[in-house]
Amino acid sequence: MRDLTVGQYYPSNSVVHRADPRFKLLILCVYFVMVFFCDTFFSFAFVTVFVLVTVFIARVPLLKVLKGIRPVLIVLLFTTALMIVFYRDESAAPLAEWWIFKIYLSGIYASLKLAWRLLLLVLMPSLLTLTSTPTEICDGWESLLTPLKWIKVPVHELALIMSIALRLIPTLVDETDKIMNAQKARCAEFDSRNPFKKIKAMLPVLIPLFVSSFRRADELADAMDSRCYRGAKGRTRMKKLKCRAGDVIALLFWCAVFVCVLFLKYNWLNWAFIPLLGI
Repeated sequence: MRDLTVGQYYPSNSVVHRADPRFKLLILCVYFVMVFFCDTFFSFAFVTVFVLVTVFIARVPLLKVLKGIRPVLIVLLFTTALMIVFYRDESAAPLAEWWIFKIYLSGIYASLKLAWRLLLLVLMPSLLTLTSTPTEICDGWESLLTPLKWIKVPVHELALIMSIALRLIPTLVDETDKIMNAQKARCAEFDSRNPFKKIKAMLPVLIPLFVSSFRRADELADAMDSRCYRGAKGRTRMKKLKCRAGDVIALLFWCAVFVCVLFLKYNWLNWAFIPLLGI
């Protein structure tokens, strides 16, 4: 549970930390779309280089960012293994064959691309939460979704829910660790290889965790009522979001990277060396 980086903030005085959260969220949206257009190893490597450069500029330890991969590592390996086993390519001979399962070279390539894509989709959001506080992220979303107020969408309330959820994630992680340590002292078999015993051992953890979560929710509601919280009407902000020239340049830069990825995929000018850059 300690490897969960969502909701954790790494304090620093880097350019990325000082950037406007609205532009960081817009860059993240551009990044998500861009990753799905990557279809060769060269394009994946091209995007990865810029992600690593961003991590270096943010002055966040690379291992801290990579910790966000560990919670999804099992899902990643399982998905990759399934694609290798069940991928079919009738135009090529299989590398190995057993019963109904066939392994193709193209299937291995496709599974590696899938794994690389999933890794990229996890790395950038981890970097966002490490370089932005939950309040900044939610303020940025609220500002970007302001036009939805015209159709009576409760943007402020949605942003407030997101902010509370992000703030409570580290608290719930600490609470889970405490409950698991208490259950281990009572000989709970969390390390058992039997999956049924693991599930049985998790029940005494989930029930106190739910009880603790509801108690914290009640305490938070009472605290908001005692401070006369009545919604977004008439509320002001202590810190106002300000757009800087560097934020616009960063957004334009990532848009340019997106255009390069599209060019690598579609090769609009029919350059002969583009198909030779990777599989």
